[in-house]
Amino acid sequence: MTDSYVQAVNSGFTKTLAKKLGLPRPAVLRRYRAGDPLTVGPVLVLGGTPGVRDDADRVAEALLGWDLDVRQTPDDTTRWGAVVVVLSGIERPEDASAPVMALSAALRRLAPNGRVVTISRAPAETDSPELAAAREGVDGFLRSVAKELRYGATGNGVQVTDDAPVDSPSVLATLRFFLSARSAFVDGQLLRVGASDADPAVDVDLPLAGKVAVVTGAARGIGAQVARTLARDGAKVVVVDVPAAGEALAAVANEIRGTALQLDVTADDAGARILEHARARHGGLDVLVHNAGILRDKLLANMSPDKWDAVVAVNLAAQLRITEYLLGANGFSSEPRIVSLASTSGIAGNRGQANYAFSKAGVIGHTRAFARLLAAPGGPGGTANAVAPGFIETDMTASIPFVQREVARRVASLQQGGQPVDVAEAIAFLASPAAAGVNGQVLRVCGQNVVGR
Repeated sequence: MTDSYVQAVNSGFTKTLAKKLGLPRPAVLRRYRAGDPLTVGPVLVLGGTPGVRDDADRVAEALLGWDLDVRQTPDDTTRWGAVVVVLSGIERPEDASAPVMALSAALRRLAPNGRVVTISRAPAETDSPELAAAREGVDGFLRSVAKELRYGATGNGVQVTDDAPVDSPSVLATLRFFLSARSAFVDGQLLRVGASDADPAVDVDLPLAGKVAVVTGAARGIGAQVARTLARDGAKVVVVDVPAAGEALAAVANEIRGTALQLDVTADDAGARILEHARARHGGLDVLVHNAGILRDKLLANMSPDKWDAVVAVNLAAQLRITEYLLGANGFSSEPRIVSLASTSGIAGNRGQANYAFSKAGVIGHTRAFARLLAAPGGPGGTANAVAPGFIETDMTASIPFVQREVARRVASLQQGGQPVDVAEAIAFLASPAAAGVNGQVLRVCGQNVVGR
């Protein structure tokens, strides 16, 4: 589904009319296309100390290795494609003043679809009050700046744990994701990255080459697009959906040269059948994407047991059962990458969706718990993360009444709904070996919607 309003206010006579009337003009977002440059212009790296080799210099050197035009001195003539603000060294609230004021000046020359990315240290339980104040301050600062950006520009943050250098592979991979067009609908988000053994030599164009991925609920919508994106990135993909969606599922499998498995994910043997298929057809399993989900919206006063139970069974209990089986059976061929679909409704709640919000908040809960199990000493390693979409243009959202749909689109900072590919890009990043340092995180793909954080 397309947003005709965005198209109208960005072309022809209606563009001119919208300007004259002062109507909101959501930008046409720049999304990933093979061969396009990483950013829309030069990259400015702020936060360094003249004459001292510091984190800002290390970040700038890494960006130079990506064949970007990287500068560390602001000027009044350059139209910046991105500004990276390195705040990892601040120890007191006062330390943020100089780099923040430098960003203030640079924002006046940020290009449409530009990027602002902060790199800071993640708050830790051992922080002194002064250090905690400085580090937490970056959170509120970044989210506020993101709300001020215009013309499709976004602001996001990389929070680096104290045990990881700012130029480690996972930190740089996260920075690259935020700088790229793959993160078009990710805005106002901070992603925590820890130390990892991520391979710095991962092919940025085919990061999933040699991997086998399973995507549930893949016959249409977001699930189908996830399958396409993982296949584009080099994975062999098993698409899973209910038998009733068999024809559409087969079409997706044929399109991406994957294989189809008709399966109800709530079946007791769902995990066993997924593993058997992946091993028999592709030799193993590396990535599991839990996308299958249903809606049965009702006010709680009108909720029936069957509507509550069905949503919890598909959206939550099936994920738990399948993941527990695969981990218990040593079903993953390499360190597992598990990505589950949550929702902003599970973060902030939503009227008429008590069952859905319960299930999606539960997804966030089990994601964090599985992440701890994977990372525990003697554990299998790997990562478990969640992606929480906001308003995404799908057949499901197309059925929402017109006024409600328009309001849902415009309340985000980017003033529009996302596309299924926006969710798929986030999942593909979290599934990649380069994201080995990202574990137990919930990445919102919502255009910085006002609900939750």
